[in-house]
Amino acid sequence: MTADLFRTTDDHEELRAAVRDLVENKIAPYAAEVDEQARYPREAHDALVASDFHAPHVPEEYDGVGADALATCIVIEEIARGCVSSSLIPAVNKLGSLPVQLGGSEEIKRRYLPRLAAGEGFSYGLSEREAGSDTAAMTTRAVRDGDDWILRGRKAWISNAGESSFYTVLAVTDPDAGRGKGISAFVVEKDDPGFGFGEKERKLGIKGSPTRELLFDDVRIPGDRMIGEPGTGLKLALRTLDHTRVTIGAQAVGLAQGALDVATAYVQERRQFGKAIADFQGIQFMLADMAMHLEAARQMVYVAAAKSEREDDDLTFFGAAAKCLASDTAMSITTDAVQLLGGAGYTADFPLERMMRDAKITQIYEGTNQVQRIVMARSVLAR
Repeated sequence: MTADLFRTTDDHEELRAAVRDLVENKIAPYAAEVDEQARYPREAHDALVASDFHAPHVPEEYDGVGADALATCIVIEEIARGCVSSSLIPAVNKLGSLPVQLGGSEEIKRRYLPRLAAGEGFSYGLSEREAGSDTAAMTTRAVRDGDDWILRGRKAWISNAGESSFYTVLAVTDPDAGRGKGISAFVVEKDDPGFGFGEKERKLGIKGSPTRELLFDDVRIPGDRMIGEPGTGLKLALRTLDHTRVTIGAQAVGLAQGALDVATAYVQERRQFGKAIADFQGIQFMLADMAMHLEAARQMVYVAAAKSEREDDDLTFFGAAAKCLASDTAMSITTDAVQLLGGAGYTADFPLERMMRDAKITQIYEGTNQVQRIVMARSVLAR
């Protein structure tokens, strides 16, 4: 009896080759400059929009390319291999728009998804300064006013804030409904009166992806911009994260692969004691461990992506596991890659110090890895 082993299709590998070529020619050459100047990667944005890689998850019926979950992960993985900040363009677009895709009416899908497919960005507004892991403790409020809602408060740590045209925003609509039960989701448009942005955060990594607060000063939201039914927002937000944590895993895998590639090339060229340092067993053991852990993370991400596509019942566990394993792996591999280059790895002459800084956020956003372990443990205990 033979096992039905999981593997990517020829179409997936052709997609990988196309994205890799795009990244090598139009994105990676600007990665160091984007990081140094802490500026939005406009070159990457334009190249991704032109190639339909900026939001590949949008279904064909809404003018998108209809990439499956694994294909979307491959796109994000390959972009992150060259520039993590740029990989946040498709990752954030999926995160921001997936609530609309999962829980929105046909009307709201047709209003926003084609515009996303055409190149307008979509961000996600869930976290607050005092409601990060504890999402149910949010204080942003939406008060009904006739058929409209008046939005007040602020959201924090919002990726690509100010660049995106649309924002999925979670707000309390019924404070008396009980913890987490009175939260609803809305689409906020960038030019809505009363909607603004805070200053850009000064960050350790992913400096090309602006992170800012969203500010709501009596923002009037038409009732038809609520996503789903009142009070279902937090459930929808958490369901969204089950899917999009897989894409963060893909981002971490791509980053780790990029670091391993640089380190492998360097140790074959660098000579000490009369031979390439790749000939030393200690170096070989490091490379072997890096490659082994990277491949384990990649396979976990790909399996989780397949489960995301099918919406399997155990997606919550696999989404958390893929994100946690891949991001811990990326942090370890980038750190070891810097070590393999020695003093050179600590300089900006090589991309590894940037990659190591970028890797850290993958252990934090879309739920810290401590939260991922809580999510996984609950799934195990519920069996």
